Formats: sequence, C-alpha cells, structure tokens
Amino acid sequence: MQDRKVILITGASSGMGKESAKLLIQQGHIVYTAARRIEQMQDLKQMGAQPIAMDISNDQDIQLVVDTLIQKEGKIDVLWNNAGYGLYGAVEDVPIAEARQQFEVNLFGLAAITSKVIPFMRKAKSGLIINTSSMGGKMYTPMGAWYHASKHAVEGFSDCLRLELKDHNINVVVLEPGIIKTEFGEVMLKNILKFSSKGAYATLTAKLEAATKKMYESGQGSPSSLIAKTISNIVASKKPKTRYRVGYFAKPMVWMRIYLGDRLFDKIVMSQVK
Repeated sequence: MQDRKVILITGASSGMGKESAKLLIQQGHIVYTAARRIEQMQDLKQMGAQPIAMDISNDQDIQLVVDTLIQKEGKIDVLWNNAGYGLYGAVEDVPIAEARQQFEVNLFGLAAITSKVIPFMRKAKSGLIINTSSMGGKMYTPMGAWYHASKHAVEGFSDCLRLELKDHNINVVVLEPGIIKTEFGEVMLKNILKFSSKGAYATLTAKLEAATKKMYESGQGSPSSLIAKTISNIVASKKPKTRYRVGYFAKPMVWMRIYLGDRLFDKIVMSQVK
C-alpha cells in the first residue's frame, strides 16, 4: 500500500469529490471532506471519512476546517481544491454580484484555504496541492464568460503558485476535467435559464439548453470514477505532472483551441449549438 496521507477535499458532497474520497478511503488514507451539504456526506462518514460543514466563501469556516485538521492530525499532506460551480448566462444578463460570487467560490475561496494550508506544508517541507480547473480553463463556450474567466484565473494562479512553492518541496497540480457525469450540467442549465431564457439571448439560450440536454441524456461524458483514479495516481506519485487533462472531450477540445486559431475554433464551438 502507498504511504498513508492526510487528505483534505473541498466540494466532496457529490460527483468527482465524493467518488475520489471513497477510493482514497479504501486505499487507507485519512480523508477529510468539506462541503456545505454535510448531510450528503454521511455515507462517506460511514466509510471512515471525516466530514466537515464548510462554505468555501466563508473565511471563518475555512479557518475552522484547517484548525480541526491540524489539531487532530498535526499535518495536511494533500489539499484538493475541488469546490466550484458553473455560472452561465449572457454577460449582459448576469448581475455583477452573481459574477463576484462565482469568483468568490471558484478562485478566492480556493486561494483562501490554500494560503492557510501552505504554512503547515512548508514546515513539513512537503505537500501536494491539487486545483480543479477544467478544460474550460483553456477554452470557452457561449454564455459561459464568468465561469470560463474564473477557471482561466485558476490556471494562472496555480502556475504562479507552483513556482513559489517549488523550493519548499510542495507540488502544485492542475486538474483539467472534460465533460464528467456530475451535477455540473444541471447547475449550469439552471443558471442560464434563470438569467437568459428571455430577451436578446433567448434563442441562443434555447439552443444551448437543447444541446446540453441532448449530450447528457445520450450518456456522453466520463464517469466520476475516472477522476477518482486520476486523483489516486496524483496522490501516489512522487513527482506528479503539472497538469492532468482527463475525461470526455478534454484533450481534443484543448488541442483545437491551441492549434486552430480563434475564428476556426469559434465555428467549431458554435456548430455544437444548433
């Protein structure tokens, strides 16, 4: 068995976080799971996890979680910043307050808990920080300006952090999932319909809704178990890669974004929204 590690996972009440927590527990690690919906982590508790209620946008919650781990375990070997959601809707329609909340969760909350964990990893001269970005951190889709902006920010934040922490033997890894079968699609559609189902962008919204529903109903997307295996491999690696791009569409979409140019990529993306 690999070395037993103390692991903190945010956003572990469902999807990728929950599935990965199960596998890491089975492998013998000490796993703390943090999320707002603590009632949805009771199954993890029965398996041996330590669930803690935490709103990633609340600094007091974050401090309590970090303090709890240090008091009980004396260290944090792995921090997986997985909490996040997708805010979709036309830029004209989405209130700036909602946009700020998107960044509060996807970027500033991630940064806040990371900055509180780093001193303990530095003291131990070892650690692993995994930040969940997305293939959307390298590309874009219509109506997703605020979501994509937040994930692009996570990419830049993580690259700078990696350089800062290199001399302290702390690895920083960016996870870039493709389309994964989770609650993400439901939340995305709920938001886009809330903000842009009427008005100037109603037609585009309807097309995007239809395309998204068709994709998920046809079973497209990778299972969360793929992410769980990836996270397990990252945790076990003595020298993890800086990025892991995994899941349905992730590699081809990012490849096209990098090599085909803006205009052609625009056409490819919009061809999926008919």
